[in-house]
Amino acid sequence: MTDEMMIEVANLTKRYAGKTAVEDVSFTVGRGEIVALLGPNGAGKSTTMRVLSCFMPATSGLARVAGLDVATHADEVRRRIGYMPENNPLHLDMRVREYLKFRARLKGLTYSRARERVESVIVQCGLTEAAKRIIGQLSKGYRQRVGLADALVHEPDLVILDEPTIGLDPSQIRAVRQLIKDLGRRHTVLLSSHILPEVELTCNRVLIMREGRILAADTPDNLQKGMGSHGQIVAEIAAPLEDLRNCWEQMAGVADYEIAAAEGEYHRCCLTSANGVDLRERIFKLAAERGWKLRELSRQRYSLEDIYIRLTRPQSEEEVS
Repeated sequence: MTDEMMIEVANLTKRYAGKTAVEDVSFTVGRGEIVALLGPNGAGKSTTMRVLSCFMPATSGLARVAGLDVATHADEVRRRIGYMPENNPLHLDMRVREYLKFRARLKGLTYSRARERVESVIVQCGLTEAAKRIIGQLSKGYRQRVGLADALVHEPDLVILDEPTIGLDPSQIRAVRQLIKDLGRRHTVLLSSHILPEVELTCNRVLIMREGRILAADTPDNLQKGMGSHGQIVAEIAAPLEDLRNCWEQMAGVADYEIAAAEGEYHRCCLTSANGVDLRERIFKLAAERGWKLRELSRQRYSLEDIYIRLTRPQSEEEVS
């Protein structure tokens, strides 16, 4: 393992309760990267994170953090990791500053160093106004900040965040997003999330999982390029619905299409081209020949959500489609 790698996972498998949660997974995360684990519920994201954080052992395979094997050097690995689980087990009857000092001392910091670090993470996580408040009286957003401060208080090399924005409103999500982006300047971050636009804005790279396996691992930009150089074509046309359906079914180069009602007499048509063919010239010519009014004709790149849905769609649906 090189000094540039914070996480190295090779052929990792985890089985329990008669089920394989993670099967033969391999990936690496470089120092300073912000990487997202994506996938539907039960894909193996949380299990992978729990193995890396020494919460549970792997059945087979290798996992290293900062060059240390999580199976044989668990105590040393834990010192280098800040882990915030999905259901953050905070002490709701304690005050924020009191709780963070308690956690810092549990993580081995001296009294004076714990006091310094607590004050630092209170500012870093935007908890100054809430520092004297009881955790149980805080909003969900502020509790997430307390959990993040807890994960950071001992200055870990790697921060693991399992669904850090779950249950938050849009303004709270934006605040946590900025916190995570700021973390990337000093830490390596591995996170899981179902809020894909946030992942696209925050992460350098994504790993997409389904049924315990990694289906794709790349930057969002490269994944978008891999879906086709021309993406989808969007056309808003004033024409009868049946005529539009017949045209798209007969037009060469159209692999798939969706039609939705738009304002007035217009329909919004989203067309997927076969082999990346640019359909705009054909659509423009068709509308002109038939005298149909055309008010939009554009090419759109696939979003991370489009890629995620296509890759994680159950195989039974893929066969039907």
